[in-house]
Amino acid sequence: MNKPAVVLLGFVVAVGVVSAGGAWYTGKQLEPVLQTAVQDANQELKRSMAGVDGTLALELVSLDRGLFSSTAHYRLKGQGSFFGEENPNPELLFVDHIEHGPLPFSRLVSLKWLPVMATSHYELEKNPTTEKWFAAAKDVSPLKGVANIGYSRSVSGNLELLPLEFKDDKSSVSFSGANMDFDSTAEGKKVKVDGFMNSLKVAAVDGNGAPFDIDLAGLTVASNLEKSTFGFYTGQNTVELTDSKVTFGPQKAVLTLKGFEQKDSSDIKDNNLAGRVDYKIDEIGYQGKPVGSAAMGLSVKNIDVPSGLVLTKLYQDKMQPVQAAAAAGQPVPELQLTEAEQAVAETNVNQLLAAKPQVALENLSLKTTHGESKMSLIVDLAKPSSMELPPVELGKQMIALLDANVTLSKPMIADVSALQAQIGGLTDPKAIEQQSQMAAEMVSGLAVGTQLATLVGTDVVSKLHYANNEVTFNGQKMTVEQFIGFVMAKVGSVSRAQ
Repeated sequence: MNKPAVVLLGFVVAVGVVSAGGAWYTGKQLEPVLQTAVQDANQELKRSMAGVDGTLALELVSLDRGLFSSTAHYRLKGQGSFFGEENPNPELLFVDHIEHGPLPFSRLVSLKWLPVMATSHYELEKNPTTEKWFAAAKDVSPLKGVANIGYSRSVSGNLELLPLEFKDDKSSVSFSGANMDFDSTAEGKKVKVDGFMNSLKVAAVDGNGAPFDIDLAGLTVASNLEKSTFGFYTGQNTVELTDSKVTFGPQKAVLTLKGFEQKDSSDIKDNNLAGRVDYKIDEIGYQGKPVGSAAMGLSVKNIDVPSGLVLTKLYQDKMQPVQAAAAAGQPVPELQLTEAEQAVAETNVNQLLAAKPQVALENLSLKTTHGESKMSLIVDLAKPSSMELPPVELGKQMIALLDANVTLSKPMIADVSALQAQIGGLTDPKAIEQQSQMAAEMVSGLAVGTQLATLVGTDVVSKLHYANNEVTFNGQKMTVEQFIGFVMAKVGSVSRAQ
């Protein structure tokens, strides 16, 4: 998952855990249970913020107990450069009206008669951090929701972001609002999320003073996740975006995307992680002209989780001072490992490679009206006998298999070249056709002339396979050393020609 999605998931789980606490006990027993729930929520927030220069912490500010209901106030505090220079220490305040079960009044009047421990009604409160947010929502709470807590400590509910309108001298935002339904088992061990946003329009100025506009429509998100024994979530996520348009640059170039979809999945078996992510765009347009469609698929398998977590934490610990210094405009410290850290890194790299991990770019493609270009790359890794081997021998032992395939469609190259010519102002159909064909022939001639590719019909094809210390390149077998010499000679000849 990307970082914003992980932070949001951490927040949803935190809300669920804290809301659940309000239903477990009433009276004098409620406050210690809420404090425990806050501690559990903070563990989730800590995981969601790992690897960035910043922290999020939740605290119970007050609790007013009643016979049939209670009211709790919470504070969510952020610190660090992750939150930006304008407000490096933001605070969000929440009020939570907790109806005690088994039949909260709000459920009775909505004809929901299944007994629950409690129903929680939470919303954001106004403070200096959120006053502009409130103003954009016409001075009502821009974030609110309901959580129903079952006797198994499961939590189901809804999170609502209200519509916003904001405008100043340099930027404007128009947001339709968004809704997200969530369902969580006890302590957030299994979480399901479904959300939808109708539209978001942003007009702003980039760091160079150039204006840009972003227009998004029809955003849908869905997650079905389960917390692993290692503390992070695995499962399935889907993000779909019906339409998007970005206008940028001094010429106000317009890039449009229709039918964007991202799907990812992951699971763990015997301490090994496997996962994949697939992207597709049904239609890409530029300056009002169709470009084509695109797709990409990435996958990993046999990733040893324990060693991966150790290496990830080591990297995060080393990067946090760098991020903090960069955010403060100070000299970036040099990254160095102590002898102990070096030993830890080497041990866990060996453990990671011993699991024989695989990384694959299964598909990267661009399809236009007349052709499709695509490539794939699969790399299987293995543990070498020693990390002190010479570079070529180390590579031969560390890479157990490498398989790469590249197909460049000459008609596709011509389509893209014709589009570039039209965007550049060329209008004569014959001149556009001539320029596009020249571009396709130039790419084909260069690749085939250097023997780095072959011509198969109208496709420029290059294939590389390595296994068992033997390379097969475009049908020709050779040793690793011969292949390196061959490629360096061809690249050198191209460089001299230029």
